[in-house]
Amino acid sequence: MKVHIIGGGIIGWSTAWYLNQAGYEVSIIEKEANFGGCSHGNSGIIVPSHFIPLAAPGVISKGIKWMFDAKSPFYIKPRLNLELMQWLWQFYRSCSAKKVQEAMPVLLEFNQLSKSLYEALSQEPGFDFELEKKGLMMLFKTKKAKEEEESIVAAAAQLGLDAQMLTEAEVRQHHPGLEVDVLGGSFFPSDAHVNPNRVMKQIRALGQEKGITCLSNTTVTGFKTEKGQVSALTTADGQLIPTEQVVLAAGGWTARLARQLGIRLLLQGGKGYSITVPRQDKKPAMPVIFTEAKVALTPLKDQLRIAGTMEIGGLKHEIHLKRMEGILESVPRYFPEIQYDMPAKEQIWHGFRPCTPDGLPFIGKHPKYQNLILATGHAMMGMSTGPATGLLVSEMMQEKKTSMGVEMFSPLR
Repeated sequence: MKVHIIGGGIIGWSTAWYLNQAGYEVSIIEKEANFGGCSHGNSGIIVPSHFIPLAAPGVISKGIKWMFDAKSPFYIKPRLNLELMQWLWQFYRSCSAKKVQEAMPVLLEFNQLSKSLYEALSQEPGFDFELEKKGLMMLFKTKKAKEEEESIVAAAAQLGLDAQMLTEAEVRQHHPGLEVDVLGGSFFPSDAHVNPNRVMKQIRALGQEKGITCLSNTTVTGFKTEKGQVSALTTADGQLIPTEQVVLAAGGWTARLARQLGIRLLLQGGKGYSITVPRQDKKPAMPVIFTEAKVALTPLKDQLRIAGTMEIGGLKHEIHLKRMEGILESVPRYFPEIQYDMPAKEQIWHGFRPCTPDGLPFIGKHPKYQNLILATGHAMMGMSTGPATGLLVSEMMQEKKTSMGVEMFSPLR
């Protein structure tokens, strides 16, 4: 049985990996020359700690405030767009305590499954993606942020996840030799991180060695369907590719493609930015996130990756320098010794995180087509949950019992 996977990010390649292991003939179609999307420029953090979905109580009020600040962590560009209006309405409806309570154990299990798969992959020959299990620290400067972190730590305890509140002195002890200016922090020892560039390069190279084929620089533009099946893919260069099984994992572009199949997915591309600073001596001892600024710092051997912002403004590749300025200006407020001038525009990476209104991904079959599985909507957790998604899709295609419950990931919800 041959499977065509549309999308060459971590979701697509993880799915290809586990389908290949299950004996399927797999071909990935990616629109860029090597690999792209959000998978190689993100913070690389594996986050069981992120069990609270993006759509949570209080986000709406913060979002309204942030919308008027060009350097804020979260920005929705106002525009007359029906899909955006529908997405915002569903986002508003999802920001309830009840929905968050239902989602928390599912997101925790999802991330924990993926972490265990990363650990297994790291032991396989050819994989050396710098998996480090040092945890994640959330740093805060205000009493309000401290109270929010205390509630998250309490919720983590109820879910059985190790989490600790730290004083300023304890934060300093975790980052010896680095000046710290915070009120305190929360620490999640179960989190880990990888070098996302190495993950992507290695899974691509090893996957191809195992027989996964890759059509690079190939953009899928449409579909042929018959008798409840996707029978072929059409591409921008005029190819007609017959299909047996299809996985749609095109990140922020998935909704556009699904629309051509008569499938409505509420999905918005949340643009994020990052820079990678080489030969960096002054850096935190583990990944940290600034709770007020929503900026992540990840130490990668002799590099430091600084990433942040969520800009929902359509799938447009413009780089708004004010967004990057806001990210860089936040760093010395927490770590006074880490300061950078604004880099040249070509040194700034950006990518589109596919965001669903309720903060849960779309993973599952669609009843309209017997041979189609959707895998998208992971927002900022694509790298964290890539392997788990790949395994779940493989199990779905084989009609096996899945490694965890997937009802809340249904594309029909």
